[in-house]
Amino acid sequence: MSFLQRTGGQLTWLVLSLLGVLISIYLTTVHYQGVPLVCSATGLVDCASVLSSAYSVVPGTTLPITLPGILWFVVGGVLAFAGWRLWPERRTIRIAEFVWALLGLVTVFYLIYAEIVRLHKICAWCTGVHVIILLMLIVAVFQLQRPESEEELDEDADEIQPVSAKHN
Repeated sequence: MSFLQRTGGQLTWLVLSLLGVLISIYLTTVHYQGVPLVCSATGLVDCASVLSSAYSVVPGTTLPITLPGILWFVVGGVLAFAGWRLWPERRTIRIAEFVWALLGLVTVFYLIYAEIVRLHKICAWCTGVHVIILLMLIVAVFQLQRPESEEELDEDADEIQPVSAKHN
């Protein structure tokens, strides 16, 4: 299997994670430092309304939801790096990415619910982050479809064979 086939999904995850971190950092600076928000402020797409709502902070705190978002994307980037450079043939990394993306998507569903049902507004930046998380899940699903490496298959075969068959 070529290097690109083996690591393409990991590189995609890494790029998407970096993009997610950048958007989350931007939205965090908007929250804390009043950096101008580059987004529509009228109609259905109204980032200002969404980002100043009660749903823009971690429940029970004053922390913007973008801070856990930064952490989520950093962990995603670490998983991608590990799958790309450290353990490219490890299926456990691909499973961890899938589970991580699934957890991210559950959060996305909650946030989309808050935007559409509760606020009747959509934030373009938030939607961008939601799309990135969905793309990461899709890549993770495709990565899980990739066959295990020959090395892992050989290890599994050795474990399954009876002891008498190993000595022949």
